[in-house]
Amino acid sequence: MQRRTFLRASALSAGLVGVTAPAASAAAPLRVQILMFDGVEEQDFVAPVEVLGLAGKLTGGAVVTSLVTAGRPGPVKCTYGTVVEVSRGWSPGEADVLVVPGGGYTDRNGPGVHRLNADQGFLRRLAAARALPVGICTGTMVLSAAGLTKGRNATTHNGAKVDLAAQGTKVIEARVVDDGDLITGGGITAGLEVSLWLVERFLGAKAAQRAEVVLEYERRGTVWRA
Repeated sequence: MQRRTFLRASALSAGLVGVTAPAASAAAPLRVQILMFDGVEEQDFVAPVEVLGLAGKLTGGAVVTSLVTAGRPGPVKCTYGTVVEVSRGWSPGEADVLVVPGGGYTDRNGPGVHRLNADQGFLRRLAAARALPVGICTGTMVLSAAGLTKGRNATTHNGAKVDLAAQGTKVIEARVVDDGDLITGGGITAGLEVSLWLVERFLGAKAAQRAEVVLEYERRGTVWRA
């Protein structure tokens, strides 16, 4: 409990941690769970898997990342047909950060975020979770359905911003929006920026820079901070 409280306090610092001293280390790693579900967009979850996995390797284990299902463990079929075997179900008490990718937003009757949003039991669990919620692309709409973005600053895919605003969120035109204890990113490839920002915020700017060098990727857009 003490460790989770410390990391949550770091989250509430709205980015000051990472400028001064890392909030996670190999001795007390940042535990990140990435939510998987049928219809999830491949790029939305692959970006944090790649970036955070690399950051963990470069820092000797200061980040531990795992894929989890919203329900029972098992195979997940992604937007473009990729099948991923996920061996763990979501355990809210075992995560400091929960990354919610998007996918399937344009098909309200097919697999994707709309099915998650129709699951009231899941939304109640999400609303009650103590992990830092991170929405990527239309994953932000799942956080919105759980009531986590109402009256808050957030962003999502361009195709969902009107809906997000209609649900009571102040939509910010930025690649990444850090509202303290809520982080959201824009469409699809913004997962790269969101993940690198998580590295910078919790492990420090040097760790994020090292990851960029290895990835041969330069961050785009703006990180808006409250």
